[in-house]
Amino acid sequence: MDFPRLKIGLTGVVQKTIEKEDTALAIGSGALKTLLATPALVAMMIEASVKAVDPLLLEGFITVGKVIDITHEKPTCQGMTVTVKSVLKAIDGNKLTFELTAYDEVGIIGKGYHERHIVSQKGILEKAEERRKLLESGMAKAL
Repeated sequence: MDFPRLKIGLTGVVQKTIEKEDTALAIGSGALKTLLATPALVAMMIEASVKAVDPLLLEGFITVGKVIDITHEKPTCQGMTVTVKSVLKAIDGNKLTFELTAYDEVGIIGKGYHERHIVSQKGILEKAEERRKLLESGMAKAL
């Protein structure tokens, strides 16, 4: 399938003032009660990537995350503002590759790479329902 509205360089930006619920202690990723949690940073990076492309997709299509690889390089305190920029760097069929950069008022706090795939929303929901039914039927294999 072709996605003519998607172009290399599309950019999504998310900006957020870090609050208590964004901290490592609140999220459960550590004991630091005043610093931005890595999972909160990852969520912002994903949100920026979605903002960059999902509004341009044909009706009935969405993107889903496949790969995310980031470094959380510097601490950010509660009350500071974090800006995340996601730039579409490659389009390969339904695979989209993004370059991620996060910074606060002092400088860069994180960088990374994110891969999303364009899928039919109906199709992925049907696949998820098939998996749920497999579990309910007792046919799911234990790991």
